[in-house]
Amino acid sequence: MENRRLGKYGLEVPALCLGTMTFGLQVDEEKSVEILDRACDLGLSFLDSADAYPLGGNRDTLGRTEEILGRWMKQRGNRQRLLIATKCFAPTRGGPNGRGLSRQHIMESIEASLTRLGTDHIDIYQSHGFDEFTPIEETLRAFQDLVTEGKVRYIGCSNYPAWRLGQALAAADRLGVGGYVSVQPRYNLLYREIETELLPLCRAEGLGVLVYNPLAGGFLSGKYTIGEEPREGTRFTLGSAAGRYQERYWHEVQFKAVEELKQVVADRDMNMVSVAIAWVLAQEGISSAIIGASSPEQLDANLAALEITLDEELLSACDEAWWSLPRRPVHEGYR
Repeated sequence: MENRRLGKYGLEVPALCLGTMTFGLQVDEEKSVEILDRACDLGLSFLDSADAYPLGGNRDTLGRTEEILGRWMKQRGNRQRLLIATKCFAPTRGGPNGRGLSRQHIMESIEASLTRLGTDHIDIYQSHGFDEFTPIEETLRAFQDLVTEGKVRYIGCSNYPAWRLGQALAAADRLGVGGYVSVQPRYNLLYREIETELLPLCRAEGLGVLVYNPLAGGFLSGKYTIGEEPREGTRFTLGSAAGRYQERYWHEVQFKAVEELKQVVADRDMNMVSVAIAWVLAQEGISSAIIGASSPEQLDANLAALEITLDEELLSACDEAWWSLPRRPVHEGYR
């Protein structure tokens, strides 16, 4: 497994990170454990989770993913060989202070995540979104206290637009605290909005970039065809997440873009999954790509991305997949 520096910081992270957001709903615990065991065999020692997972669940399923990871780590006794990233922000209970990035919610969330994961520290603790109602200074001071207490090693953020990340970096300088060292945005061949402002900001400031959705929720695998209904058991039909994924990718123009790219990839006897991930990893400033799997076998095509080289014609076809799409409004907040 290739390791990369997390931006300008001392932490090295594997170029591929195993996303676990489907564990506990789309993927049951038995299958999740099989995937985790296979991932470790392949050198995938970086795991990403959140207190709100599994994806597509409801109030009754919150935290189930972290619990699965905690039981697995305890059974395998492998916590010290892993890098664990998790997040807070999303609603985790009813009533006041049950969501957001207030000191109250952060302190409550970290204790719950540590308990579910069965560990005494989180390697990268991330804000899952930005909180427009809480001063960024309050959030950063709370995160710094967690670092000082040894409960967290590094602080990151996810789904932050460039302007909000810039505010956070400036606030950290004013406060004299460490602040965010990484950002986790959505990024793939069909969604490249971060290239305009966020990615240049991260490169300039030396932040690590841990991208999610490199396969567009499986859409870039090329297994879907125009006119078919979303398949059961996929992100496009998964509980509360179904509508979000269909809105992102389930459009005729995206189908056509993938079909054209598939032909170029097939002419080279290559795999769409490997090409899509390899393209993400080839972009300047990317520290790691977060991959998902619903079976252990799916990990092989993901890891094959580390072994392939994209020629100029293929790179041009990858660009065309994006530039052929109509520009759409970018929503603030969760992206």
